[in-house]
Amino acid sequence: MKFISWNVNGLRAIVKKDFMTTFKELDADFFCIQETKMQADQLTLDLPGYHQYFNYADRKGYSGTAIFTKHEPISVTNDIGVDEFDHEGRVITLEYTDFYLVTCYTPNSGTGLKRLDFRMAWEPAFQDYLDQLNAQKPVILCGDLNVAHEEIDIRNPKTNHQSAGFTDDERQQFTHLLDRGYLDSFRYFNPDATDRYSWWSYRFKARDRNAGWRIDYFVTSDTLKPQLESADIKDQIFGSDHCPIELVTHDLHV
Repeated sequence: MKFISWNVNGLRAIVKKDFMTTFKELDADFFCIQETKMQADQLTLDLPGYHQYFNYADRKGYSGTAIFTKHEPISVTNDIGVDEFDHEGRVITLEYTDFYLVTCYTPNSGTGLKRLDFRMAWEPAFQDYLDQLNAQKPVILCGDLNVAHEEIDIRNPKTNHQSAGFTDDERQQFTHLLDRGYLDSFRYFNPDATDRYSWWSYRFKARDRNAGWRIDYFVTSDTLKPQLESADIKDQIFGSDHCPIELVTHDLHV
């Protein structure tokens, strides 16, 4: 089965570009989206064969997630059950026979790290939520996790050391997540790959120069290793400041 994750930086905006063509060409079983930036009544998508699930932020034009899937889930859950974090539309969980699929748009620590404290409170709450799921069945987590884990995951590590998404605190939290029994699927298949990024600033022609960050992930439970087939970054696909990422699995029952 094919899983796609993409921070589209505004679903209404990208639909006016080549999103529908890309969506059809990728032909994913599960298509997870972050940063929809919309409310329930602002867009109707014609996606034959797909079930559509959305989680909207209380604040209009902000955050938001969606999952489009060919496979009807056993259950659908929005948010993580912690009121402090459940008003920005950041998480959707679909339950299937063999796994939970979670899409997440992790809070950005912001300019001047003004939201780092919120982010650092989010991390343990979200990781505890994942562990509650993982205690029942394996988890496939995807999304814009807003952290470049290692220096290999960012073009300019030294000059960005105190930038949001590359602080020691954020990187340590991602290490802590992996230590709890999860793996970074792209690094599992591509341990030494360099210059592979999923986000580029709109400034300074960063994408033209491939001055990017790898901040979008498929993270899975360690127990799913035998079912993982490949992981890739679709960096030739445009339309957002992020590109889609892909995970392919086998022998998973929905």
